[in-house]
Amino acid sequence: MGQRGFWDEEKRIHRLQQKKPTLATLSETIPWEAFRPLLEQGYSHERKSNAGRKRIDPLILFKMLVLQQLFNLSDEELEFQVNDRRSFEEFVGLGVMNTIPDATTIAFFRERLRKAGVIDELFDR
Repeated sequence: MGQRGFWDEEKRIHRLQQKKPTLATLSETIPWEAFRPLLEQGYSHERKSNAGRKRIDPLILFKMLVLQQLFNLSDEELEFQVNDRRSFEEFVGLGVMNTIPDATTIAFFRERLRKAGVIDELFDR
């Protein structure tokens, strides 16, 4: 195998996008923003101060939960797969330079949705 060219990575991405994998199709066909009101209802909380890290977009966390259900992944495996697979990373709306939410963050998010009573409604849609 020879030396990789400057545009090889772009060509590889283009070939993958032409195949229209399932996750790309889901991203394009599902109106994800329609879930935001329910997500905000389950994820909103009163902040005591502006200290600490910035809140993760609940839509990103919800898409991670969707991946978890589709591929039957544990929280730890979900974290690993989103870090490892470009298609998962793109599906949730993150890039190479973004920090991927960890397994604990996913577990807390799911529990908050459950306590707010919106998790079943989100997945029923």
